Amino acid sequence: MAMHPTPLLVELELLFSCLIRKRVRFPTAPHADAIPVSGTDPRLTLYFHPVCTKVCAIGDADVSDLLTFPIRRVTPFIPRAVTLDYRKDAWVGDFYYPQELR
Repeated sequence: MAMHPTPLLVELELLFSCLIRKRVRFPTAPHADAIPVSGTDPRLTLYFHPVCTKVCAIGDADVSDLLTFPIRRVTPFIPRAVTLDYRKDAWVGDFYYPQELR
């Protein structure tokens, strides 16, 4: 990240479908409905984007019909920890909740 000229944009996507899927994205711009997340590292710009599907979607494949999931109390759903790595010329990452960190 030290060599990155601007803060790295990271979008933490939580998909609600018949199963729940977590995905870390590195878009060029955040989704219009993504929620800014305060972080401690000035080299990162974090966003949280809860989404859902119209039909049951299982697996890691991209889903074309994602809709922003309206969460009334978003704070409990915002991830508490993020891991990032640069492997094979691409950023990868994951995020976690308190119960996963125990």
